[in-house]
Amino acid sequence: MYNLGIIGMSPGNGHPYSWAAIFNGYDKKKMAKCPFSTIPEYLGEQDPETMCIEDAQVTHIWTQDKVISRDIAEASLIENVVENKTDMIGKVDAVILARDDGENHLSMAKPFIEEDVPIFIDKPLTDNAEDLVEFVRYYEKGKSIMSCSSMRYADSILKLKGKLGRILTANAVTPKYWRTYGIHIIEGIYTVMGGGIKSVQNIGDDGKEIVHLRYADGKHVVLQTFKEIKSGIHFAFYGEDGSEIVTSTDSFSSFKNTLSAFVKMLDSGKPPFDWHETVEMAKIVIAGRLSLKEKGRVVNLSEI
Repeated sequence: MYNLGIIGMSPGNGHPYSWAAIFNGYDKKKMAKCPFSTIPEYLGEQDPETMCIEDAQVTHIWTQDKVISRDIAEASLIENVVENKTDMIGKVDAVILARDDGENHLSMAKPFIEEDVPIFIDKPLTDNAEDLVEFVRYYEKGKSIMSCSSMRYADSILKLKGKLGRILTANAVTPKYWRTYGIHIIEGIYTVMGGGIKSVQNIGDDGKEIVHLRYADGKHVVLQTFKEIKSGIHFAFYGEDGSEIVTSTDSFSSFKNTLSAFVKMLDSGKPPFDWHETVEMAKIVIAGRLSLKEKGRVVNLSEI
């Protein structure tokens, strides 16, 4: 049984509630008061006998606000609320960084990485080139870091691998912002089509991003993030043997599959996928931001 710590809480993101519950179970009455209404809804749809990951438990939590930490702890059955995030070092076997604002990930993860505490970092790994250089240094030193979007483990995405033959082109749309949610559609595309992106061009506006990815082998993908969209994430893939549109993904199973992969990494000591993939996807996020800033310039990933 692994003891896990969970750290961080960013605006609009309820992952500490739901991810801890996927390990620990939850208090139904207290979770009903969770400020993210979809979480008690999809947790309530699960079979309590099978919803939890059995080989690990979240035993410690820290967020920037102790009141919020206590609320999450009570809802998701976490025993220990710590004053400082580093207080859990030596008391947990691994840590989950549940914030989705990439600009803060390195500073928050660094104390744990330096102490060789395995860590899962919510998407995106980072959204800036300077921090990416530091993460690459850690990867090259063999530090135990996993970071991805849960879209990598969405059943509706995984079933398309190899189904449509060679993918010729694809597009995807998501609510919210390129900086935080762009990685969801990047990772979904990447899971089906693989990597090898050569360049990125963002011809949209802030909050209305339209991003063209060009693969080194000539394939093209168009990704869009629109802050005013209220519906879920949508994908369309077009291959030599057929096409497929994905209009919904199951958040719970995607989260559980992702967190299960992290626990398996703790068992094996080996990452579930090549860290170079995470780095390439972070570069796409960074290149999209740079292209927008520079009025739609085509940015080669080799620049990042």
